[in-house]
Amino acid sequence: MTLYRGMDRVALDAAYNNSAAVTNSGELLADFQKRSDGVRAEHNRYLDLRYGPAERNRIDYFPAACPGPVLVFIHGGYWQMRAKENFSFLARGPLAHGIHVALVGYTLAPAIGLAGICDEVNAALSWVTSHAAGYGGDPDRVFVSGWSAGGHLTAMSLAHHAVKGGLAISGIYDLTPIQLCYVNDKLELSDADVRSLSPLLQPTQSSKPLLITYGEAELPELQRQSTTYASARSAAGMPGRLESMPGHNHFTILEELASPAGQLTHLLVELIKT
Repeated sequence: MTLYRGMDRVALDAAYNNSAAVTNSGELLADFQKRSDGVRAEHNRYLDLRYGPAERNRIDYFPAACPGPVLVFIHGGYWQMRAKENFSFLARGPLAHGIHVALVGYTLAPAIGLAGICDEVNAALSWVTSHAAGYGGDPDRVFVSGWSAGGHLTAMSLAHHAVKGGLAISGIYDLTPIQLCYVNDKLELSDADVRSLSPLLQPTQSSKPLLITYGEAELPELQRQSTTYASARSAAGMPGRLESMPGHNHFTILEELASPAGQLTHLLVELIKT
């Protein structure tokens, strides 16, 4: 039975299964973890800072050498897996440019719904705003970024009063197909959730600049999520633009933020200077 854009359940599941689409995804994730362990060993002064009552309501804060802006990074995993500790390696790129990095943990589905996850991310942003100065961060220059599900949470968190702009990486912006595929087995999205929590359906939610990025070797549906959302924001007159990363899949695109010379790192520096 056709469920979405001519796809049945099997095809739709495959269209959003990034791990299966990238044959060496397990090796890439293991490498991410190894490098993240190294960063956490080097920068271990401000780990697991609590911003809320739930177990995963914690932030790892990596201060730059000098006072400067703060990047709040939100991890991916379809809102139901992975953790902030898996992505500490990404801090190296921004830190090299004097940008402080705060990695956010949040409760995973099905222990909490997507609206609750959005609330936790907003609570983390409020915590960073209140505490960043104590670590050398500038609370008046807080920017947000995230990958995959974190890209969705980046778009949703633009409305937070402290956020000045966002860098969304390989994100999900229309929850309609997510409700119809395997991801929803744990996420349990309702029709009301799809309407209220899909950035695509509210492109004027925030007039702050948002850079939307994706890898040209990603699954077609993931690419379409980014291009469609960028077009909707552009049509609504919202600031920002779409940037594709040649040769990168859903996982390797993160190398462009982990590297001080990476394309995503340069986009972040550009965003902060606007």
